[in-house]
Amino acid sequence: MRSIPRHVPFPFFFFVLLLLLVVVSAAAGGGEWKLLQHSIGVSAMHMQLLHNDRVVVFDRTDFGPSNLSLPDGRCRDDPNDKALPVDCTAHSAEYDVVANSFRPLMILTDTWCSSGSVAPDGALVQTGGFNDGERAARSFRPCDDGSCDWVETAQGLAVRRWYATNQVLPDGRAVVVGGRRQFNYEFYPKPDPSDMSAIALRFLQDTRDDVENNLYPFVHLSIDGNLFIFANNRAILLDYSKNTVVRTYQKMPGGEPRNYPSSGSSVLLPLKPSPTEAEVLICGGAPAGSYSQALQKKRFLRALDSCGRIKITDAAPSWSMEAMPVPRVMGDMVLLPDGEVLLINGAAAGTAGWELGHDPVLTPVVYSPEGPAGARFDVQSASTTPRLYHSTAVLLRDGRVLVGGSNPHVNYSFSGVEYPTELSMEAFSPAYLSSENSRLRPQILTPPSPFQLTYGGRFSLQFSVGVVSGGGIRVTMVAPSFATHSFSMNQRLLVLEAEGGTSEVVAVAPASAILAPPGYYMVYVVNGGVPSEGIWAHIQ
Repeated sequence: MRSIPRHVPFPFFFFVLLLLLVVVSAAAGGGEWKLLQHSIGVSAMHMQLLHNDRVVVFDRTDFGPSNLSLPDGRCRDDPNDKALPVDCTAHSAEYDVVANSFRPLMILTDTWCSSGSVAPDGALVQTGGFNDGERAARSFRPCDDGSCDWVETAQGLAVRRWYATNQVLPDGRAVVVGGRRQFNYEFYPKPDPSDMSAIALRFLQDTRDDVENNLYPFVHLSIDGNLFIFANNRAILLDYSKNTVVRTYQKMPGGEPRNYPSSGSSVLLPLKPSPTEAEVLICGGAPAGSYSQALQKKRFLRALDSCGRIKITDAAPSWSMEAMPVPRVMGDMVLLPDGEVLLINGAAAGTAGWELGHDPVLTPVVYSPEGPAGARFDVQSASTTPRLYHSTAVLLRDGRVLVGGSNPHVNYSFSGVEYPTELSMEAFSPAYLSSENSRLRPQILTPPSPFQLTYGGRFSLQFSVGVVSGGGIRVTMVAPSFATHSFSMNQRLLVLEAEGGTSEVVAVAPASAILAPPGYYMVYVVNGGVPSEGIWAHIQ
């Protein structure tokens, strides 16, 4: 057994023992893990699923060569690169979910700690980064023949965007919020390319502390069209069209930081049919002082084990706090098609940053928003692969969750380190995909994927199923998200108004682009908590 490091307080040893007991007991938990690729050659710092069932994966460019060569002898010639001006390796890849294969992609400038969203036409829009990529805007338009690649606009943004957040708006544009030393926001694409202006947002300056803790702010589009923005330990509701703060929320109880580098995670909980309320859930993070303690003293403080939940549309909103089964920093939160929330990846001690996270949390947890308070968490089966700093997770159309990344080092390091760089890709299959649920799992027969929706329009889904559950048939609609640094941007799940029987259900599409911004969504038939494989739908 490993000895207790001298920098670890003695009471913390008992916490580690308790965590190990939780991990062992979770071996019989729900869900299954499967290794998909031992290595794709690139560590998945950022991931985005597109509507052709391909996932675009990318890392940064300024650390030297990756383990994936560019095709046909191609090389990236960038005299501004801080590590390798002539680089013949790829720092991005396209992963084909159906074929379980991958191919290299060519990024031209540095995408380190950047942000992204998907345009209404299905193209990935990616913004910012570091060095010569800090003001770049990039696009990747999906194709099926392997000919598509990144296209870049070098000065597409008004200011440098490093650790910023994107949110798709009802008009299809993205708002790009914050970033390191950027207390402002801007829109992309710009109606007038010559208008390179950013709009000041004092809230971002007010929430910056001595180690920042306000980067990658949590941004959610509320049902009234305003933006809920959470940074550090508090939030506002912003009317972005008028640059007016229309509401200031209470500080989350405890006052601990939740944004990078303290790196908790956040989701907008599933929206009900014709929603009149919206709720946000924020889980995990690191207590104040964690970054400094880890960086300066190599002392790794216990991560936060609390979640805060708030109805952001209430007349007098207040936080409701809940305790997770285990503490978690650098975790990812993924909305599942049955309406539950998966918490996955991360560490139980330390914080985000190079070599600053310890004690990997290998056990995912499922959170049931509709469950009774105090009994909403369910510990799942454990992975064997630590996923710490720079790890990601995204929902796939078939209901699995794709998990990749983890590189807590300045370079790619595979030996002589406690937590090696991870180039592998895994899939976590929630319990609804188990063989025990096969008779409950619907199969959508028509319409073919993808199909077109209109706002407020009715549409029919024909399906087959072995047994209809007493819980009835529901239809859900999920936006694919851009995942990086413990936050999945643009993540959104809507429960649709629906009625039907044992083989057909008629549903009503969301009433407006405020509820469902234009673009591609995955649509599911859910039978008593067991979802079908999704089909792609486009709404605009």
